[in-house]
Amino acid sequence: MDRFVPTVQPGDVLTVRVSSLSPEATTFFNPPSATMPIDRMMTPTMTALPELTGYLVNPDGTLELPLIGKIAIGGLTTAQASDRIREKLKDYLKEPTVNIRNQNFRVSVMGEVARPSLFTIPNERITMLEALSLAGDITIYGRRENVLLIREVNGQRTFTRIDLTNRDLFRSQNYYLRPNDVIYVEPGRARVATADRTYQLLPIAISALSFLAIIFSRFK
Repeated sequence: MDRFVPTVQPGDVLTVRVSSLSPEATTFFNPPSATMPIDRMMTPTMTALPELTGYLVNPDGTLELPLIGKIAIGGLTTAQASDRIREKLKDYLKEPTVNIRNQNFRVSVMGEVARPSLFTIPNERITMLEALSLAGDITIYGRRENVLLIREVNGQRTFTRIDLTNRDLFRSQNYYLRPNDVIYVEPGRARVATADRTYQLLPIAISALSFLAIIFSRFK
């Protein structure tokens, strides 16, 4: 099974970190977000609305950098884009290096997991099992044999049922996640039965509390 390799797409937000033997000149090419320590950049984040700061890829697949202007990087991997930008920077910096991270690589994990959330993946590589681990794993009520993967391919949304107990998953094209994938873990029958029972008992409990409140108010 070949691992999915993401490429730069229009609308992506890229963190471009430049370094060279000319520190003062280098800062001119680095936006504020590029000064973030590399260990923090490489840590998956968990937030509903992650803050994106960096360079926006234009609809024509170009990225606009100071002095350099527009560079065509659409369809390239981040490694290839780094090489192309580095070649352009050689006219301005001494022995430049470029590190790019795509801030748009995000996956959502929902349903019967401990911590449902939207995760930003800085290293652009994550498996379905790793994503579930970030979400605290499936609860005892979740259906491991019927996990739903929602993915957009060529503008079309696809829905795939996945059995996590089947070892064929490791050879599947769905094992490695893609940007904006959504994983939904369905509740099992026990969870549904518990929820139904709760809804049945809730009106009774509210009525009983209301009755007690009326009795107490009369004997004050």
